[in-house]
Amino acid sequence: MGITRRFTVAERRARLAIRHGLAPAHRAADVVEAARRVVCLHATDPSTIFLSAQARVAGMTVADLERALYVDRSLVKHLAMRRTLFVFPRERLADAQAGASGRVAALERRRLASLVERFGLHGDGARWLKKVSSQVVAALSDGRERTFAELRDEVPLLNGVIPYGEGKTWAGQVAIGANVLTVLSASGAIVRATNTGAWTTSRPRWTAMAAWLGEPLEPRSEAEGTAALVEAWLRAFGPGTDADIAWWLGSTLTAVRRALATTKAVAVDIDGRVGYVLPDDLDDVGPVAPWIALLPPLDPTTMGWKERDWYLGPHTGAVFDRNGNAGATIWCDGRIVGGWRLQGAGEVDVQLLEDIGRNARRKIDAEAARLTAWLAGVCVQPRFPSPLCRS
Repeated sequence: MGITRRFTVAERRARLAIRHGLAPAHRAADVVEAARRVVCLHATDPSTIFLSAQARVAGMTVADLERALYVDRSLVKHLAMRRTLFVFPRERLADAQAGASGRVAALERRRLASLVERFGLHGDGARWLKKVSSQVVAALSDGRERTFAELRDEVPLLNGVIPYGEGKTWAGQVAIGANVLTVLSASGAIVRATNTGAWTTSRPRWTAMAAWLGEPLEPRSEAEGTAALVEAWLRAFGPGTDADIAWWLGSTLTAVRRALATTKAVAVDIDGRVGYVLPDDLDDVGPVAPWIALLPPLDPTTMGWKERDWYLGPHTGAVFDRNGNAGATIWCDGRIVGGWRLQGAGEVDVQLLEDIGRNARRKIDAEAARLTAWLAGVCVQPRFPSPLCRS
């Protein structure tokens, strides 16, 4: 496959600004479009989806996103790539299930069956898991929502705990029932429905996926799902390397290269490396007016690529923790220049990693003030604070 053309770092940053809805002139129209712009929103940290959406949608409120999640159901929480919880536009769910979630479910199923045998909870882990799974699905098949505690009362097989971190200072126990729900959600049988807590917490009720959507997920092959996800990634994040895509997808280079062939992706030069874009996506997007964005921990833009030097520079150790989780970031014209944290009653505290000039600093302070006003006194504590934030 020959190199079609060269993309400069400046072009990649301009694409990011436009396609991800971060430049003010290119904001998303609503929260569903904001999710589509980046394929899906990270939801491991419950507040991230709200902070990611408000950074991309002018005037967005908490109620706007909650309506899309729980009333319209145009956005759906689903466990997918890299065993991570995301919020997908509804029309992308079947692709995610086939191209990522099914693989996660299979791994989790084998792991859980092995664990319950190892710790003596059940002699035949696979048989127990099949039985408890069928009972949970049957309990939720009426379409009503249940909390985990309510499900555990209805399905006694969900009871039991597994130790973790034995011999460590952080050792503890985890309920096996929670792991059962993880397997069933990744398999597409059940779904996180409404939330019993505030938008900053994750306390889901559970129900059957088909009942929540009004129809079952459309079945498709893993190859079809993978190709669809790769195409969506290229549209949102391209150009990028096959290593970028494999990391994001949580899959193999072999599967990614097969999907690149299916989508007829073309090879391009990105700073001396081979990257890929879709065949109809070779045009220059043109310059973008200067912009600033304050993005939350695990934002899909920050987490979108494996090879990040072109927008992260020397700041990896300040922004990412040892497990590869990104903290809150400050973006200036397509690159990360610092981070931010909340103090007191939800007041945004700016932490710059380099001198960006007086004009850019004024814009950052203005954006910090806007975010402080949007939070309206809510002080969100990140689950994955960056080293910079902890400092």
